[in-house]
Amino acid sequence: MKPFTLNHAQSANEALASLAGGATAIAGGTNLVDLMKLQIATPDELVSIRRTGLDAITPENDGLRIGALVTNADCAADLRVRKSWPLLAKAILAGASPQLRNRATTGGNLCQRTRCGYFYDTTQACNKREPGSGCAAREGFNRIHAVLGTSDACIATYPGDMAVALLALDAVVHVEGPQGARTISVGEFHRQPGDDPGRDNVLERGELITAVTLPAPTGGRQIYRKVRDRASYAFALISVAIDLSMEGDRIARCALAFGSLGTVPWRDPAVEAVLVGERPSPALFDKAADVLLRDARGFGKNDFKIALARRALAATLHEATKG
Repeated sequence: MKPFTLNHAQSANEALASLAGGATAIAGGTNLVDLMKLQIATPDELVSIRRTGLDAITPENDGLRIGALVTNADCAADLRVRKSWPLLAKAILAGASPQLRNRATTGGNLCQRTRCGYFYDTTQACNKREPGSGCAAREGFNRIHAVLGTSDACIATYPGDMAVALLALDAVVHVEGPQGARTISVGEFHRQPGDDPGRDNVLERGELITAVTLPAPTGGRQIYRKVRDRASYAFALISVAIDLSMEGDRIARCALAFGSLGTVPWRDPAVEAVLVGERPSPALFDKAADVLLRDARGFGKNDFKIALARRALAATLHEATKG
C-alpha cells in the first residue's frame, strides 16, 4: 500500500476543507481500503468523516432522512425503515456479511466501485481503472457483467443492493461541496460509462454526501429479489426491487429497479407504464420484460442474464400481485 496521511475531521465543514485541498474521504473503508491495498486507489491524504455527526436517522416531512454515516446495519434495523420502507431493509440484509454491514455506511455504499475482476487485476486492460487501456471484460470472462447501458469502453456492473432499493423508492442524495448544497435523485446519481467509465457518479471534486432522504411511504407491497450463485454473501447476478400497489384486480402503481443487469442501478419508466392499469397475468409480465430487455446485449458468458432477468421479473411481479 502506498504511504498516506490520515486526518480525522471533527465536522462536515472541516471535512469539506480537506476535500477541497485534495484529500479523499473515508468512512467505513470497506471498499476504499481494498482498492488502496491493490494500489488501484492511491490517495496521498485521507480524511476520516466518522466524527462529523452525520450518523442520525431523523423524520423529515413525511419521509425519513438517513445520515451519510449511518451504517448499513443500523439502517436495516431501524424500526421506521422496517415498517414503512421495508424494501430498503430487505436489500441491505441481502448484501454483504454482518461484519461488513456493521462498518459500511450509507454514503460509502452509494460510492462503491465495480467488482469487475479486470478492474481489480492491474495486469489487465481496464478503461475504468486506466482510461484508454481497453476493456478486457468484453472478450474475457464476463459472466457477471452488464447487458444494459454498456459501451465500447466498459461493461462493468454497479455491484450494490442498497442503491437498487433506493432507486425504486425515489430517494434523494444530499451533497455539500465548494459550490454549496445540492440534491440529486438516486436515479441521476450514477453514471453510465459511455466513453468516460472512470467516473462512476456525478459527484464533483470536493463534494461530500451528507444524507439520503426517503419520500413519504407509499403503503405498497415491497419485495427485493436477489438471484445469486450462493444463498448469502454473494453479489447479485440479477436483483429486482419492487414497490407495487393494487386497486381491485389491477395494478395501480409500480416502481421497479434492477441491480447487476445494467452498468448502473437500472430503472426504466416504460416498463412501469406497461404494467400500470392492467390486470396481472403471465402475458403482461412477459410484455414488461420485452420492454425492459429491448436493448439488452450479452457478451458471451453473460448471455444467460437476459433470460434470467425475464424470469426474475415475472417471479417478482407474481409475488407482488398475488392475493
